[in-house]
Amino acid sequence: MTTPSGFDELIHPSTRLSVVALLAATEWADFPFIRDSLSLSDSALSKQLHTLEEAGYLEIRKEGGGRKRRTKVRLTGRGRTAFEGHVAALRAIVEGAGPAAAAGQTPEDAGTTASATQQRQHHAKAGR
Repeated sequence: MTTPSGFDELIHPSTRLSVVALLAATEWADFPFIRDSLSLSDSALSKQLHTLEEAGYLEIRKEGGGRKRRTKVRLTGRGRTAFEGHVAALRAIVEGAGPAAAAGQTPEDAGTTASATQQRQHHAKAGR
């Protein structure tokens, strides 16, 4: 099986995928919110954010100073496009792995076949 267009190896690891999915639902998110939402340590989250930032997928902004310093994160346009492409690729993989795909059928054919199979089973049980 070939990898579908849009599949992104950088986003795919579960922690990075979770970070990007969380950020896709908002404009900006504070570091503690992301950390707590995903149950990550500060260092684990920092590492993932740095990797995604280097790829141009995130913008990280540090505001304030001293004890009041806040780190805010957002997806860039490039990051959002990569995430949407990756989600589409994952859907294509999942849809292509169903029973209909294994038998070379379209989803519509699979529904018709399943319906015919159910009718045959019903008739067999009824002794017809």
